[in-house]
Amino acid sequence: MSDYLPTIGLEIHIELATQTKMFCSSRNDSDEKRPNVNICPICLGYPGTLPVINQEAVRSVLRVGLAVGGKVADYTEFDRKNYFYPDIPKGYQISQYKNPLVNGGELAGVKLTRIHLEEDTAKSLHNENSKLKIENSLLDFNRAGVPLMELVTEPVIKTATEASDFARELQLLLKYLNVSGANMEKGEMRVEANISVSNQQPTTNNQRLGTKVEVKNLNSFKVVEKAIKFEMKRQIEILEQGERVVQETRGWDEKKEVTFPQRLKESAHDYRYFPDPDLPELFVAEIPDFAPEALRRAMPELPWEKRERYKRDFRLKEGDIEIYVRQPEWGRLLEEVAEILGNRDLVQLASNYITSDLKTPVSAISLAEVVKMISVGEISSRGAKDILKIIQEKGGEPRTIANEQNLIQESDREVLEKIAKEVLRENPEAPIDFLVGQSMKATKGNANPQVLKEIFIKIL
Repeated sequence: MSDYLPTIGLEIHIELATQTKMFCSSRNDSDEKRPNVNICPICLGYPGTLPVINQEAVRSVLRVGLAVGGKVADYTEFDRKNYFYPDIPKGYQISQYKNPLVNGGELAGVKLTRIHLEEDTAKSLHNENSKLKIENSLLDFNRAGVPLMELVTEPVIKTATEASDFARELQLLLKYLNVSGANMEKGEMRVEANISVSNQQPTTNNQRLGTKVEVKNLNSFKVVEKAIKFEMKRQIEILEQGERVVQETRGWDEKKEVTFPQRLKESAHDYRYFPDPDLPELFVAEIPDFAPEALRRAMPELPWEKRERYKRDFRLKEGDIEIYVRQPEWGRLLEEVAEILGNRDLVQLASNYITSDLKTPVSAISLAEVVKMISVGEISSRGAKDILKIIQEKGGEPRTIANEQNLIQESDREVLEKIAKEVLRENPEAPIDFLVGQSMKATKGNANPQVLKEIFIKIL
């Protein structure tokens, strides 16, 4: 098995979060439950209707392209991709062929081929009639015509884990740019994997690739990994038997956890691409709103930039950084607390409590106050945990809770010296840690252990 070389490329379709569809004014709403309400003559393909390009959809793709370091096209056009299927009302899909909006780029160490824009298809619903034992297919055209961004990677991915990690990073980027919810369960992000294996060893920089098989509509990161692993194993077994892998499109059976054949893989010429005569050519470089400088000004801090800043400014652990980068509510809390504390060491302490003791976010002011009280020795670490627990369950102000729960540590040296001398008189030969423990017991846990330790070192 290790003698075989896997090659994986991904094609990922993302529904863009625009207000309206790609070429008409029908509403783009992935949460709509009623079938066939967000439709019009244009997205239903009525004769005589004319499409109009959605400017926000174009802008969204360009922003993604800039974020991944791709080359934005100076010129682009839309093409008709001709094929018949019930979910394509016009008998063709408006897509982009030779002139995509973005070429190249890189994300998560994976080189990209292109990013282009097209329209989504209708949603097919298949129901089995239990009485007649026949299959009925229903179509919901709410999704037909929704702006669909397609991102294609180079065939440089080598493992199923690398593929799913790439898809996760892309989903994160889309959310940061606010161009898509990228919810895979709702079909807003759909992964297709092109997989081949070869037993030919590469010579210099050239590798002879095996026969490519496409596995379509993978709707979760776990499924992406499972499907790729299964398909690699299936192809290797075919080659081991001396047979040839068929170039085809396959689906994924979630229950059986296997891929299954759907149809032979089409080539580009099968779709008979040609420029859509109803849509104008786009000279992107001549449109001020699409200028790279204008798009960059509106660009937020990107995930990898945030990771680097957290590492540089706060020196946080990588695992903690991922929590803040991927979960916005925790990231916002950290940022607000850091603004209040203004000290790297205290921010690190706050981060420890966020990742270890908080199940739900608390106010930044409360968390910062707890951290300050720990840093000056007013409360112990145990006391801080108790205060945060009460705040999450009942609310309240940290200092008030500390007083009510008797969590304020005794740090008065005169008071603690008297206690220390009494404990030492009773245990003259005991080690310091034991003496500190006995002193804590005498004060019912309210003494500052660090101050006690300093006192015993001074006395002894």
